[in-house]
Amino acid sequence: MARILLIEDSPTDTAVFIGMLTRNGHQVESAGSAEDGIEKARALRPDLILMDVILPGMNGFQATRALTRDPDTKHIPVVIVSTKGMETDKVWGLRQGAKDYLVKPPEERDLIARIQTILGAA
Repeated sequence: MARILLIEDSPTDTAVFIGMLTRNGHQVESAGSAEDGIEKARALRPDLILMDVILPGMNGFQATRALTRDPDTKHIPVVIVSTKGMETDKVWGLRQGAKDYLVKPPEERDLIARIQTILGAA
């Protein structure tokens, strides 16, 4: 079981992700904006962060860069999960420090497998 922070502004997507993750034994906290997510990441020290890209205010690319460069949170793997599915988006997300990039909606087994792979390697 991992503690996962979900940074997602869509209530529907938040509910779907929480359902997938809790069904697979994970504990989930959520934040509706990048700014709130960064604060929660610093306070909660989750095992992994799932990050949307299109967020109000700061976007997910900016938040990923901030988290992966902050000495307090740089050890927390970030996985971007976004509707932005172009190869340039994926490359940019990984260059910001994300460990993986998934296009919404991910298959549940694929999402869980990738989380297990990243946490097993961490």
